[in-house]
This record gives sequence, C-alpha cells and structure tokens, in this order.
Amino acid sequence: MNSVDIVTLTVNPALDKSTHFKGLVAEQKIRCEEPRYDAGGGGINVSKAISRLGGSSLAVYTSGGATGKILEDLVIKEKINSQAVPVKTWTRESFVAVDNHTNLQYRFGFSGGKLEEEEVAAVLKTIEDLKTRFLVASGSLSQGLSSDFYQKVAEIAKKNNSKLIVDTSGEALAKIVEVGAYLIKPNVGELAKLIGVEKLEMEEVDHAAKQIISNGGAEIVVVSLGPQGAILVTADTCEYVPAPNVAKKSTVGAGDSMVGGITWALSQNKDLRDVLRWGVACGSAATMNEGTQLFKIEDAKRLFDWVSK
Repeated sequence: MNSVDIVTLTVNPALDKSTHFKGLVAEQKIRCEEPRYDAGGGGINVSKAISRLGGSSLAVYTSGGATGKILEDLVIKEKINSQAVPVKTWTRESFVAVDNHTNLQYRFGFSGGKLEEEEVAAVLKTIEDLKTRFLVASGSLSQGLSSDFYQKVAEIAKKNNSKLIVDTSGEALAKIVEVGAYLIKPNVGELAKLIGVEKLEMEEVDHAAKQIISNGGAEIVVVSLGPQGAILVTADTCEYVPAPNVAKKSTVGAGDSMVGGITWALSQNKDLRDVLRWGVACGSAATMNEGTQLFKIEDAKRLFDWVSK
C-alpha cells in the first residue's frame, strides 16, 4: 500500500464555470463575461482548501472525456497531488452566473454520468490500496451509483484503520452512519432526518448529535448552521463557534472549505475547539469570493483570529 496522510475522494467531480452578465431576460440571448474555470467537486475542493492552508493531500477522483481532461489540468495547476480514475462518461459541468444588475447568483448543476461496474470497482480498489490517516469522502454520487457506495468506502476505511470524514446527504449519509465514520458534517435538517424527526430546535442539536454518536454512527458530529456558525459534538463535549459577519459574494464551496479546514486542523493535531474554529473560518472566508474560487488564506487566517477572541 502507498502511505499518505490525507486522501480525498470525489466520485462525481465537476468542471466549474462561473461568469457575470447584465440582466436576465427570457427568450433573449444573454451576453456573458469571460468565464472562469475551476476544478470542482467535494473532495477536490477539500484538497484545494488543505493546500491553501499549507497542508498536502492526495485527491482521488473520476475523470472522463474532454471535460475530464480540462479538470485534470486544473487540478495539476492547483499543485495538488492527485490520482484520476478514468471513466467512459464525460465529467459533468456546473455553471454559476451573477447578474450585475441585481447581484443575484444563479447556480446550475448537472448530474454525473452513470459509472460502469468495473469503474466503480476501480475507484474502490484505488482507495483500498492507499494507506491513509484521514480519508475524506465528500460530494454527491454519480447517476445510477448505489446509495451504499460510501458505506463500502466506510468499510474500507475501517479495514485500513483510516479515520473517515464524510460530507454528503440523504440516503448516502444514512447508510454511512449504519457502518460508522470518524466525523460527519450534516446540517440541522440532515441531522433531524438521521434521527427520524421532522425538525430540530437549536437546543436539541447537541442531544441529537450525541444520539448518533451513542449508536456508533460517528465519533464526531459537526453540525453546520450556515450563517450562524457550527457546533462540534463528541460523546463528552459540545463546542459552538459563531460565524463572523462578512460581505457574502457566493456560498459555492463554503461547505467544502469548512471540511478542508477541519481536516487540515485534525491532521495538525489541533484541539477540537480550534478544529471547529478553522472550519468556520475557512467556510466563512469562502463566501467572500465570487463564483467557485473557495477562500484566500489571508482571509481564513484573519477570520480564525476573529473567532478565537
């Protein structure tokens, strides 16, 4: 096995494109500004965030067609160690456009193409062959991919004694907690679904997260509260860090940036309060940039100092 400290997995990456336009009018051709291209998808974004914090990781992701080749070039440009698993279907695209007249953002995403059985097996084999301290499984699943895919990844993590960090939702997240992970990052609505209730009040979040932990679903639950910050819960601790008030330009990649900050801090053996602080700082810093750019390190450091006061 190859040994690496952090591995991120993106089974459904995207070639992200972002642009600006002036006025949205139906039936008319909308003239857009020169587009920006970024490598996107949960795990890839996490690796980008870790790199900006001075850490290193290996990004494992699927890649297909001409869009996949562009994606690979963009990952290399980010100076991220990577391993692309070739697939037949073209890598999907996502599109973000901002109306300069209203400053409203429009986000368009496409589902990933269906993976062949042998391609799914190749992804799992790649992960199994990598010995890593932290394994981050983040993002949506490709079209037709079984909801238990991440569950299989969790089983591999247990076999390899890797600490699995998961950021996904829906049935895929529910399947994960059946096997157990080191850390999961649901929002309040997703946490409610995991324990079988319609909604949760803020004062109920701690108890709900500890219910997941006591059932063996995770060792750490980080609950994202959006503009209110985040809560980190373990069996015997509960930490809350409020989000700093920043001028928001885009929420694209904020969740991935939070996971990147958390993972990097854990890999640096930071205490859990600082782990959460770095997560909130990176997530908040990402909202300060347009389109799909994630965060600037100087913003993340400044916001970390702010939430540490």
